[in-house]
Amino acid sequence: MGEFISWNNLTVRPLSDTDRTWVRDLLAEHWGSSQIVSRGRLHDGAALPGFVAWAGGERVGLLTYCFESATVCEVTSLNSLAEGIGAGTALLEAVITMAREAGCVRVWLVTTNDNLHALGFYQRRGFVLKAVHNNALETSRRLKPEIPLIGMNNIPLRDELELEMLL
Repeated sequence: MGEFISWNNLTVRPLSDTDRTWVRDLLAEHWGSSQIVSRGRLHDGAALPGFVAWAGGERVGLLTYCFESATVCEVTSLNSLAEGIGAGTALLEAVITMAREAGCVRVWLVTTNDNLHALGFYQRRGFVLKAVHNNALETSRRLKPEIPLIGMNNIPLRDELELEMLL
């Protein structure tokens, strides 16, 4: 997918090699390292394909993804650095468009039980709750010890919530 222009003067484009240091630093700042764990699998987020959102000459968002199979795409991370301007939505639209063009039938992702903001965000954009993986973060912490015990809103960090969009 080439350059994708969205509303609110945002530009979304695929990640390039020149973005990799920024991706590694951003993931480390927001998630403790560039390692991403979902459903018991460890990904190097700085090496994954993805999209970056720009506004006013600055990077304002990042989305990384991987193909689970030829027809299934997993969103492995989404970071919006400027809330309320549509960066997260534009990035999600870009990966959904790319997945459709690639012949995918499903886009899915995992968030954690403490991330109430993300749960609402994804559902408002058409994702549905597919599964709750109780105590999945016990396994995740063995792969990535940086995962804290307490998450947002002072909620114990225990479960993975799997959401999906069928294309």
